[in-house]
Amino acid sequence: MLETLDAAAVRRWCAGGLAALKRHQSEIDDLNVYPVPDGDTGTNLVLTLTSAQQALALDLDNAPEGPTPPHGHALRLMARGALLGARGNSGVIMSQILRGLADTLAAVETVRGRALADGLRAAARAAWSAVAHPVEGTLLTVVRAAADAAGATAGDDLPAVARAAAAGATAALAHTPEQLPALARAGVVDAGGQGLCVLLDALVEVITGERPAAAGPGPVRRPVTVVRETGSEEYAYEVQFLLDAEPAAVRRLREVLDSLGDSLVVVGDGATPEESSTWNVHVHVNDVGAAVEAGVTAGRPYQISVTRFADQPPPDRPVAPDPAARAAVVVAPGAGIAELFAREGATVVPGNPSTGELLDAVRATGAARVVVLPNDPNTQAVAGAAAREAHLSGIRVSVVPTRSPVQALAALAVRDPGRRFEDDVIAMAEAAGACRYAEVCQASREAVTVAGPCRPGDVLALVEGEVHLIGTDLVDTATALLDRMLGGGGELVTLLYGADAPDGLAEALQTHVTRRWPFVEVQGFPGGQPHYPLLVGVE
Repeated sequence: MLETLDAAAVRRWCAGGLAALKRHQSEIDDLNVYPVPDGDTGTNLVLTLTSAQQALALDLDNAPEGPTPPHGHALRLMARGALLGARGNSGVIMSQILRGLADTLAAVETVRGRALADGLRAAARAAWSAVAHPVEGTLLTVVRAAADAAGATAGDDLPAVARAAAAGATAALAHTPEQLPALARAGVVDAGGQGLCVLLDALVEVITGERPAAAGPGPVRRPVTVVRETGSEEYAYEVQFLLDAEPAAVRRLREVLDSLGDSLVVVGDGATPEESSTWNVHVHVNDVGAAVEAGVTAGRPYQISVTRFADQPPPDRPVAPDPAARAAVVVAPGAGIAELFAREGATVVPGNPSTGELLDAVRATGAARVVVLPNDPNTQAVAGAAAREAHLSGIRVSVVPTRSPVQALAALAVRDPGRRFEDDVIAMAEAAGACRYAEVCQASREAVTVAGPCRPGDVLALVEGEVHLIGTDLVDTATALLDRMLGGGGELVTLLYGADAPDGLAEALQTHVTRRWPFVEVQGFPGGQPHYPLLVGVE
């Protein structure tokens, strides 16, 4: 029985909470019913806590910075990891619950019952303030009840406060169907609230050494209607990304996204908005492009994910590939690129994915035949491994070895569901291969290239992965690159401008092509990719 919550207990709680969520993952997914179908709250919470656990595991020396006590350091690592790995609406809210706890408990030297109650009150406030339009009968209601029960406990006994918080959450969870008609019709309790009960029960087990008999009341009955976790049926897409931006820009972003859709959650990594520089943004919209563009306007978005709700299987039905369906999974290194691929009907995966992330995307399409466009030489091996794993699930995956997003755009442009799948893959591969690609970036160190020596800060123009030009001015080097590529022929030029592209680059390049190569069509888009101010495709 612990009298205080120390750093070792925090680490055991994170590991134990993750293990408990994994045990209850399918059960929580089955509860996922308010108010449109996605069936993934359990999965999202597991992924969110996995990121928190990884953040703790990477902190090998366990040494807090500055005056922060060890338990506060561990909690802040856990909260930061959860924020960066948060998936879905419930995952984002859960990251704020952890942040509220961390910010409060890091300020006290010894965590006993009163401090835990204060931390839970801060956690509830952080969760409620994170949601643009909070709704009773959700995870928000359950965390507030846990905080109220903890605060009503007399004395400073840590086990007593932890037990009271868990019991208060469980009682509130049981009443969620009375607060949300959608839950009552489906005969279930709130999925996110169930996840919080699982975590609080894990905390009680760490503090007392006693495993609770059950983690919340579970389903009232099997769902008879299928509706999704949060947001109205008016919106077809879930958009989520991390964002580096100033607080003032984020306040404007909230207003824009609120006008575009619902289920808006925007949370930062600091104790207050003014201290935050990294944000997790989640919203349901119909206009994916406008949502992503709003993020680009506010700052630098990355790890962008776009999910179409119609593609998600109902939670109480086994996932089985549709033998008549085919799909495309595409890796996108930037916000604007993700938007372009989504417009083409592709499932978008953020840049540098793991085998598991690609495999999950392939399975999520529900199709038995899937083409994967990796868009980077380093991702091709990952895509091949995912294809082999997918085969074991009865999904045929063909990897078109695209090395740049511009090649993927060319491949998607010729995709034709009326052709045999094999013929369609061949046509896409031929279109990608016929698209010559190039990149423009800045040298980060001295090196000897095939075009001569370069120094840090030099502008490099790479064609098909080889340095062809070295310059000092971005516009001059880019225009020389276009002339060199078009000198070999071409009818269509595609320009993707990166996150660090300077003002005026797009206008200068498009004007140059129009004047110098009047019979060549040129199209430019904000790509948002990091490191490369310009990607070029010539077909």
